[in-house]
Amino acid sequence: MNNRLINILQLAIGFMVLVVVNQLVDRFPLRFDLTEEKRYSISEASIEVLESLQEPVYVEVFLEGEMPAGFKRLQKAIKETLDQLEYYSGKQVKYSFKDPSIAKSTKGRNEYFRSLMQRGLQPTNLNYTRDGNKTEKLIFPGAIVSYYGRELPVLLLKGNQGATAEEQLNQSIEGIEYELVSAIRNLSTDVKKNVGLVLGHQEPDSLNLAGLTGVLAAKYNVFKIDLPTREKDLSVYDAVILPKPTTTFSDKEKYLLDQYIMQGGKALFFIDALRVNMDSASGEGTYAFPYELGLDDMLFRYGVRVNRNFVQDIFSGEFPVVAGMTGDQPQIRMLPWPFFPNINTFGDHPITKNLDVVQTRFVSTIDTVRADGVEKIPLLMTSQYSMVSATPVKVAFNELQKNLDPKRFTSGSKAVAYLLKGNFTSLYKNRLLPKGMSKAEFVAEGQEAALLVCADGDMIRNEFDLKTGEPLELGLSPYNQQKYANADFVLNALDYMLNENGVITSKSKEIKIRPLDKVQIGEEKLYWQLLNLVLPIVLLLVYGVLRVFWRKRKYANFK
Repeated sequence: MNNRLINILQLAIGFMVLVVVNQLVDRFPLRFDLTEEKRYSISEASIEVLESLQEPVYVEVFLEGEMPAGFKRLQKAIKETLDQLEYYSGKQVKYSFKDPSIAKSTKGRNEYFRSLMQRGLQPTNLNYTRDGNKTEKLIFPGAIVSYYGRELPVLLLKGNQGATAEEQLNQSIEGIEYELVSAIRNLSTDVKKNVGLVLGHQEPDSLNLAGLTGVLAAKYNVFKIDLPTREKDLSVYDAVILPKPTTTFSDKEKYLLDQYIMQGGKALFFIDALRVNMDSASGEGTYAFPYELGLDDMLFRYGVRVNRNFVQDIFSGEFPVVAGMTGDQPQIRMLPWPFFPNINTFGDHPITKNLDVVQTRFVSTIDTVRADGVEKIPLLMTSQYSMVSATPVKVAFNELQKNLDPKRFTSGSKAVAYLLKGNFTSLYKNRLLPKGMSKAEFVAEGQEAALLVCADGDMIRNEFDLKTGEPLELGLSPYNQQKYANADFVLNALDYMLNENGVITSKSKEIKIRPLDKVQIGEEKLYWQLLNLVLPIVLLLVYGVLRVFWRKRKYANFK
């Protein structure tokens, strides 16, 4: 057999091997994520959601067309994530990218923009420089996820507004998996969990809680619980929320809450330690005095104490004051109000990962106390420029006229919200049970449960539109239209507490920014240019010379 035939056979065998390997890879695909932070992997909980899909999910992403490099990176990350979702779902996830500004006419473009906003997507106005010219463009950094005729808008540009633009884009990339898979889960799950609002203690009315109930109803079945008249236990609820109670809980009511927690329940306490009448805060002001809720001993047994004080913070929201009159019209001026801390310091936890600023109003500090078997995780903290005022706290609008001198705010960062999880001990262990309660059904040492304690009842209360009087979204300011992350905080907390090993674990993903050293780039630019441009040519020439030399030597020996 001559050498030519051998070469042809080797080529044919090699080609056949490639075809077989390609078919095997196509039929049994393998994926290897060699990145340090596993940026191309998704969580087991997300895979479980994707594998359970019975029908196709359609994802329309409206981030296409001309945009700055940072948003191109976000677009690429979205596509990479969708590729993974498509793979793990057995191609049940189908996606497309669309450019909202592709319409040639201004009228057609504006009509399309309006239709996207009606579907729940919010635009972002970009200002950037292109070819030396300033460019302004409206983009929609989000997606519409559709399943079985239903759809949900998904905002993909998220993150902390206090971060740099690059950091915020990075935070958005870290959250892509969670946002998309959460929407898919919400659309594909037929059975919603039950969340109860514990009422009966002069909580804010339904209009003041409209924002809260609105965001909850999108993901859960929401029920009102009239605790004072309730006879049955609370076990039918997956979680319960105490939305700013203001009157005392009876022993029987506390027992129902206590036993719910002992049975592994999830409870979120949004409570105020002090009450203040803002109508009396003009001039010299008024004083804040304690609420007598009767919950102190229960929370103390579970591991925390809500202190009877107020925290003031330099980093705060604003309060409207009348600065003067123009004719018969008052002139409203917004002034910093340190009693309304803007929380931008968070614990290292999936609930608060990449969370934006949370607005609080008249918030108190929380201390932890010993509670065996209970883990205490701080979630929300004031800034280092805080000041704690113990009861009786004076609250006066005259304080608005003072400069916020950092020398007065020296108390340091203070925790105002804690997550407690573990096996709790009942408040009624070694105590007489309330009248009418069965000792046979009493649980002294509880199953694993979770509590969120936030020392601000107003966090879950919405504001109202200044013109129409309609309730606004939870966390939306009626004065400057700034959107705070109060709703995200509540939803993240519920998501984690109801399934801490669920999709929310994907929020733990961290993508590191590895910026280039600009000084080193300037110093070594020529070296790397030569290395990348000249070295390959030199190596190719050396290879050619060696090959010619080897062939000449081979034929010389043959002769």
